[in-house]
Amino acid sequence: MKIVIPGGSGQVGAMLARHFHAAGHDVTVLSRNPRSAPWRTAYWDGRIPGTWTSTLEASDVCINLAGRSVNCRYDAANRREIRESRVNSTLLLHRAIASLKDPPRLWINASTATIYRHALDRPMDEATGELGGNEPGAPDTWNFSIEVAQAWEAAFFSTATPRTRQVAIRSAMTFSPDRGGVFDVLLGLVRRGFGGPQGPGTQFVSWIHETDFCRSVDFLIVREDLTGVVNLASPNPLPNRDFLRTLREAWGTRIGLPIPRWALEAGAIFRRTESELVLKSRRVVPGRLLAAGFPFQFPDWPEAARELVARWRQ
Repeated sequence: MKIVIPGGSGQVGAMLARHFHAAGHDVTVLSRNPRSAPWRTAYWDGRIPGTWTSTLEASDVCINLAGRSVNCRYDAANRREIRESRVNSTLLLHRAIASLKDPPRLWINASTATIYRHALDRPMDEATGELGGNEPGAPDTWNFSIEVAQAWEAAFFSTATPRTRQVAIRSAMTFSPDRGGVFDVLLGLVRRGFGGPQGPGTQFVSWIHETDFCRSVDFLIVREDLTGVVNLASPNPLPNRDFLRTLREAWGTRIGLPIPRWALEAGAIFRRTESELVLKSRRVVPGRLLAAGFPFQFPDWPEAARELVARWRQ
């Protein structure tokens, strides 16, 4: 297959490029900063058409991951860049795909599991999950993230693409042992003795192992009956307290100092990020994947954590 990954220079893009390249597919990553890689890379800025448009001609799959990292403080400038980088790049791809003689058969666009409300009481699937934004007392930063997610999906579904199937993937945290990724950061806390409950510890963590993330994308490619919104997450989210205890066990340590909410808030300011990434309860489940018969290789966190730790150690 010919696969094009706009915005594919980050952790998730590298995972997918690696996966498809290893399977023998023709992979092109579009990036503002193209780097040497085993697969093809090309320049795009996510704002205006360019020579990159030709990479989409006669392609099989476009997987758009473009968007400024949310690992920052949500000041006015960063908010604008977070929103515009997602919405504008998606609208740009609409223009590009409409101009092609032979457009991709499938367009997968990134979204986020953060779109659902803060959920302690029940799981959120695609059919019955409640979108967030109206929770009493929710911080402004949480509402901003939800507004961005809704605007992102609205841009994606704003125009029909009769020759291109569209799937928006609401992804949970995707864990791989790559240095600098979210798993590496969490494991770093455990290794330094700070792997105890974060804040109340009752908030749910939704996650997916990189193997299942890539396999689920494979599944979406072959299942031509699947369109619209699809959650990409393990079927078994768990409370932060249990999540971190299991990660400590996988690493081989019992020590895990808890981090109270005030310390998380202070640490977020110091590290130039937002506490929402830790404190919001994301209890997301993959209803459509399960209903379609997708077999998870790592449905449970203990097995996933042990496998990730073992590869991280290598």
